[in-house]
Order: sequence, then structure tokens, then C-alpha cells
Amino acid sequence: MKVEGARTGRVERITKESSVLVELDLDGTGRTEISTGVPFFDHMLTALGKHGALDLGVRATGDLEVDVHHTVEDVAIVLGQALRAALGEKAGIRRFGDAMIPMDESLAQAVVDVSGRPYCVHTGEPESMAGFVIGGHYPTVLNRHIFESLAFHAELALHVRVLGGRDPHHITEAQFKAVARALRAAVAADDRISGVPSTKGVL
Repeated sequence: MKVEGARTGRVERITKESSVLVELDLDGTGRTEISTGVPFFDHMLTALGKHGALDLGVRATGDLEVDVHHTVEDVAIVLGQALRAALGEKAGIRRFGDAMIPMDESLAQAVVDVSGRPYCVHTGEPESMAGFVIGGHYPTVLNRHIFESLAFHAELALHVRVLGGRDPHHITEAQFKAVARALRAAVAADDRISGVPSTKGVL
């Protein structure tokens, strides 16, 4: 079965802490236009779009003078909401996806179920990453929070495991690329499936 219709999402969220607009197309080619004011996060979102074959636009401003946390969290929330909107009724998709991605010495695995039941398990990061800041602006402790927010608002069951690594940049990038590839597989059309891929008839 070919997935019918445009699978796009556009969500805007404005609070006293941030202003976020996310636009995405699940059937894109990896084109991205990212601007959050957090350079390393921009890099990770660009990788997410590229390796997930998503056309992804993210424009965000926030109270970065306080901390990057609010902006990064709100982008993850809106990204999840846009992804959920783009999925629609989820008819004809593979539903499950997994990927294992190396980044030099680092190795990460992501497994996705587009289940409609939000859940996130994130394990394996070295304890040192709880206090590490990449580029002087991106605390790697935010990694888990990003994946949790994405899973909750997109209604995914998402497992992310770090299987090895030393460099926090490499470890983080391997995780984002693994999530991208797992999502790409999960939302892809399955020619053997007619309707929603669930015995319940709904996801």
C-alpha cells in the first residue's frame, strides 16, 4: 500500500520563554533550515532531518541569556507535535524501526514504535556527560530530555542506548543519527500493509 496524501506537520508555540515554529515533511529528501540560537543543537537537528529524510524547518528564539534549556525543550516539544500531526492516522506505515549508528569510537542504537503510547528509555551515557557542555553552550544532560519530550509529544515508544563512546560530541551525534534512521524506517510505507498496522485497528 502506498501511503496516501501529504504527510506534513506545522506547529507554532509561543510562551514567555520561547517562540518556536516547526515545519516538517515525512516524505522529504533531508532538506533542512534550522535556527534555534543554539549552534550545536542546530547541528543535531540538521543531522536528524538529513538522516531521517525529513524536510525540516525549525525557527526558534528564546531566553538564551537565562539558559538554553527552555529553548531546547520547547523545540523538542513542538518537533514531537509536528511529527504526530504529520503521521495522521498512520495507515500503511511500517510502524517499527531500529538503527545502530557508529560515530568514530561511539556507538548508539535507537528503536522506535509509532505506537500511540508515549514512552522513552534512555540508557548508557557515561556519567561524565551529566556535567559536560559542548561548545560552551550545549549541556549534554539535555539529551535525555530531548528524546523524552519528542517521544511524549509524537506519541512514540522510543528506546535509545549508548553502547560505547568517549567523546560527548560523538556520543550525542550518534544518538541523534540513530533516532533519525529509526524514525525513517518506522514511518516508511509498507507495500504489504493495508490500513493501520495494529490488531486494534488504531494507533
